[in-house]
Amino acid sequence: PVELFTPIFAVARIAGWSAHRLEELVGRGKIIRPAYMAVHPRRGYKGIGER
Repeated sequence: PVELFTPIFAVARIAGWSAHRLEELVGRGKIIRPAYMAVHPRRGYKGIGER
């Protein structure tokens, strides 16, 4: 039903916020966001014939 669109949306958001807060509490100061730079060594490009 249309009347439940907003409440269902809110419940989903609250679940996500709660999970995020639990990560903050368990992590104890760790950065939650992923690294913005690649952490693996750079590999060269191989053409389709070399694969």
